[in-house]
Amino acid sequence: MIEYELNRHNHLIDPNLHIWGWEIPVYLFLGGLTAGVMVFSALIAMRADALDERSRVARLAPFLAPIALSIGMGALFLDLAYKLHVYRFYLAFQLGSPMSWGSWILMVVYPAVLLLGLAGLTDDDWAKLNALSLVKKLAGVGLVAKLDLVGKLDALRGWSRAHIQGLGWANIALGVSLGAYTGVLLGSLGARPLWNSGILPVLFLCSGLSGGAALMMLFPLKHGEHDALRRWDMIIIAAELVVLCLYLVTLVSGGGAVGQEAATLFLGGKYTVAFWGFVVFLGLLVPFGMEYLEGARKIKPAMAAPALLLIGGFALRWILVYGGQL
Repeated sequence: MIEYELNRHNHLIDPNLHIWGWEIPVYLFLGGLTAGVMVFSALIAMRADALDERSRVARLAPFLAPIALSIGMGALFLDLAYKLHVYRFYLAFQLGSPMSWGSWILMVVYPAVLLLGLAGLTDDDWAKLNALSLVKKLAGVGLVAKLDLVGKLDALRGWSRAHIQGLGWANIALGVSLGAYTGVLLGSLGARPLWNSGILPVLFLCSGLSGGAALMMLFPLKHGEHDALRRWDMIIIAAELVVLCLYLVTLVSGGGAVGQEAATLFLGGKYTVAFWGFVVFLGLLVPFGMEYLEGARKIKPAMAAPALLLIGGFALRWILVYGGQL
């Protein structure tokens, strides 16, 4: 018989295992936002009669995606135990590894969404960008001037505008993949009853799409753009509520004793108030009602509904990451 003498107590997990802290829910949340912005930016671009007729926010929204994703990947980098080995993800591709899939999806997202953003730059936008003193200095210095990188970037902008439909579908496909992957990352860890569910990818995808729509609705869009996002978002919120119910039902009925024990975290346990209060009520039901009234009574769009959706989306990931480690 082997005896272990422990000099400390960890209330989350055994002290020999690594605890996922705030970095992981931040990464999952910002990854979901990126997915939502990619999908809805592409949809608005593809359904517009002319690219330049979109609002400035809709045209430049794709540039929000790489910013959010970079911050999220920065948080993930902080959590890595062997930070200098991060390059190893890109030396091979493991077909059965969710992390390998995720690493390559993240890599492809950047060029796809940046090309979509370039397609949104009008000739006037491009002229203003080239007039900036920093851009002028860079354009005349060293390799940038020798290779005429500014000119090549302008040509790439023209190519992007000519192939907006293909770029749109590519961003939708990558956005859906990224949004679902954030749930696969948790769902693949079967040793955690709260995470051991095939429904998590769908749940995280719905939440990410809703979060992306909410982020875009915080900015001044054209009436038609905002109205389209609001209608799409209401459908997604309804779907997310259904998926949440299915997730709880499968925990209770299909997860055995450990699944039922995990479900008690939301049904009278530690995270009951946070889950039903911040995620379900304030994060889904209240924004849905506000968006419905906004459309039914032609009320001027307010920032409260999108803000609550973002809070609820972050709370969902925070609760699932921390609750799954109890």
